[in-house]
Amino acid sequence: MPTVRTITPCLWFDGQAEEAANFYVGIFPNSRVTTVTHYGDAGREIHGQPPGRVMVAAFELDGQPFTALNGGPLFRFSEAVSFQVSCDSQGDIDYYWDRLGEGGDEAARQCGWLKDRFGLSWQVVPRSMDSLLTSTVPGASERVMSAMLQMKKLDLAGLEAAAAP
Repeated sequence: MPTVRTITPCLWFDGQAEEAANFYVGIFPNSRVTTVTHYGDAGREIHGQPPGRVMVAAFELDGQPFTALNGGPLFRFSEAVSFQVSCDSQGDIDYYWDRLGEGGDEAARQCGWLKDRFGLSWQVVPRSMDSLLTSTVPGASERVMSAMLQMKKLDLAGLEAAAAP
């Protein structure tokens, strides 16, 4: 069986691929745009894009490769796919929540989820979330879930307090 070396998410945009790539690399440390390619005349009858328009902006977020494709208006992001950002502190949660949410959909914020200005959904969560939700302390996971459901941006101290016996 062949070995998969890398899985690269491909994000479909309508003319905003390079802008989105630059937005994301400006938020995450150790990130960069790796290549930008443009549409030419070849295949214009299929893709319908004008020559010279950005076709793909390839980028890395802390070493994870992504592809941003200007594919046109046919497909839109939905909450069915999101990216999870695991944070070590409340300061990190605040940073990623604020930066990713700049210009995004305020109404789409709940339980650590947000939608950025491009319509892409993110979950900004404490790295300890799994252990908080699977605690063996009687009733802790239910209390954590109840607390989380009341939050928009997650409050690490509030979640930890809910988990306490």
